[in-house]
Amino acid sequence: MAATGDPVDRLDPVVIHHVVNTLGWPDLRPLQRAAINPLMDGEDALLLAPTAGGKTEAACLPILSAMTERGWSGTSVLYLCPLKALLNNLIGRIGSYAGWLGRRAALWHGDTQESQRQRIRVESPDILLTTPESLEAMLIGGKTDHTHLLGSIRTVIVDEVHAFADDDRGWHLLAVLERLRRVTGHPIQRIGLSATVGNPQQLLTWLQGSGAGKRPGQVIAPNRVPAASERTRPPGDVELDYVGSLDNAAKLIAALHRGEKRLVFCDSRRQVEQLGAALRAREVTVFLSHASLSAEERARSEQAFAEGRDCVIVATSTLELGIDVGDLDRVIQIDSPASVASFLQRIGRTGRRPGATRNCLFLTTGKDALLQAGALLLLWGRGWVEAVAAPPEPRHLVAQQLLALALQEHKIGDQLWPEQWNGLPPFDRSASPIVRHLVREGFLEADDGLLFIGSEAERRFGHRHFMELTASFTAPPQFTVLSGRTEIGQTDPSVLTEERPGPRRLLLGGRSWQVTYIDWGRKRVFVEPVDSGGIAKWTGGSIAGLSYSLTRAMREVLLGSDPPVTLTRRASACLTEWRRDAAPHLVHPGGTLVSRRGIDVRWWTWAGYRANATLAATLPSISDPVQRPTDCFVRLRENLTPEAWRTAHESSGGGTALVLPDVDRRAVRGLKFSAALPQRLAVATVAARLADFEGARAVLAEPVRFHLAPAP
Repeated sequence: MAATGDPVDRLDPVVIHHVVNTLGWPDLRPLQRAAINPLMDGEDALLLAPTAGGKTEAACLPILSAMTERGWSGTSVLYLCPLKALLNNLIGRIGSYAGWLGRRAALWHGDTQESQRQRIRVESPDILLTTPESLEAMLIGGKTDHTHLLGSIRTVIVDEVHAFADDDRGWHLLAVLERLRRVTGHPIQRIGLSATVGNPQQLLTWLQGSGAGKRPGQVIAPNRVPAASERTRPPGDVELDYVGSLDNAAKLIAALHRGEKRLVFCDSRRQVEQLGAALRAREVTVFLSHASLSAEERARSEQAFAEGRDCVIVATSTLELGIDVGDLDRVIQIDSPASVASFLQRIGRTGRRPGATRNCLFLTTGKDALLQAGALLLLWGRGWVEAVAAPPEPRHLVAQQLLALALQEHKIGDQLWPEQWNGLPPFDRSASPIVRHLVREGFLEADDGLLFIGSEAERRFGHRHFMELTASFTAPPQFTVLSGRTEIGQTDPSVLTEERPGPRRLLLGGRSWQVTYIDWGRKRVFVEPVDSGGIAKWTGGSIAGLSYSLTRAMREVLLGSDPPVTLTRRASACLTEWRRDAAPHLVHPGGTLVSRRGIDVRWWTWAGYRANATLAATLPSISDPVQRPTDCFVRLRENLTPEAWRTAHESSGGGTALVLPDVDRRAVRGLKFSAALPQRLAVATVAARLADFEGARAVLAEPVRFHLAPAP
């Protein structure tokens, strides 16, 4: 039962003492106050606040107080993060909070030394900071008595929960938490920490898993971003510029804001490397951070940047989450992120000093990037944020979980396995066809009513004690780059195999390196520093394209809508020219547009990649069969006529008979654990993830205009 009066009075007196005297806070923030009663009462919760909104303290201070009040012993709290770097950043802070009460926090992830892990196994910390993948490894590993270490868990805090929920790591997280509940034998309180999302209640329900509708839970967001319907522009000083090239962006960054600490976001590792090298050539103090740099290299960069003043750090989304890089003056965005939620994370890194304003300067290097940035800022100006949704039909994760469970329990009942996930779909009895396939193909062995790990699972996933089973995503193979004994990072093998004149050089860490030796068997490349040259390249990545909402906003910009931000003269001139010269061939205010240029016939839907892929599959009689759909248009057959289009539209039932997109069988290889699925189910999973039925229906419901000059 929640207490009446000031909720702060419920916190442990020692916690209150340290909040005032150690942290020097005159009071708690609204979010921190609002979280005390529900969290101390054991409710599930989703805490929403912008970056640096005090979410960690809002979760930890009540839970530490509850730990003392209820006499929890052993490891009673798990703190899960999507990134090892974020865990590294948090352990000191959370450890100090725990120390106030004589409690201890410890860190366990892929880089943790075995000696530290052994200490955790013997001397259980009160709070264990880890990743879902490391938690899975504890459950299936032979060295860890998971009942002893994890059997006392009462609360799980999931930081940056939105970063899990919209990809397969979210399904993996939910499944592992259900198995953890079986280990503890009791329900576990789930607390999510998140930046602003468009559907917070649904995100909370998702996080609750099998407990949704059975356990109390609430969204706690006293300072929420206004909803789109309120049409209130969020605060922030935002400027949109068009610079035409990455080199011009480097010139501008080198010249502007001297003496300030600047964080520059790029949306590819290659762009980070190229911009970092260009800034270093202009004698700017620059540091880099992206996923293919070694942990040590990233840590050195982030530490040096945090301690510096007149410097720049260039990063991918690795610094989008709550990693502390010190007191920033300015965020600069090269081109555009793919979502408003991502932009909110990035602009939230600034404006933390009293009297400071959140700010972001967009430097777009091409016309398409300018259009996308303008559209994103148009949506942001309306207070609109994407809804977070889990990818549909994660059958490959069901297969992975069944194999992981067999490793964890050694043997499982062939009728009892659904109990391990407490009825959570799709890890329930609906997965029976996948179980039968795993047995038929030798991934699982069946004997006398029991299932256990099979020889095919050992052959495919058994390397390094089945560690491949703990990661839910596929990473392309990369070569480790070493300068002497120092690891710089990783590079794509194509950089080492492509034919190029002259010595083989690569760009990594914003510096040029010449290859001196390649160890093909161990996937290692040895380098030495050189003054200039080299390329940066990585393959892989998402093919999902832009969303329906963002692409539609791009159409609005072409039709004349300006985002409520400062547009430079260059940006205004570029948009004006584009609207005057190109827009009549691309957009129409009355609906979608079909236009012909030569033999190239395009249906300008402005519906996003997934909706366009759905439309191309639904209308095969008029769609070009060899196209790859884009965000903005579907390519149609060169002999298209308005009559043929109307016939095809009628055959779709106006959107009532939509078809899943065609799937290149090679795309299935990017679905980790697809080898453990029947081919038809693997293909169906990829197809479902490429589809956007809602967007496709909206397009088919619109009028269409034809600009079909005869082909020459």
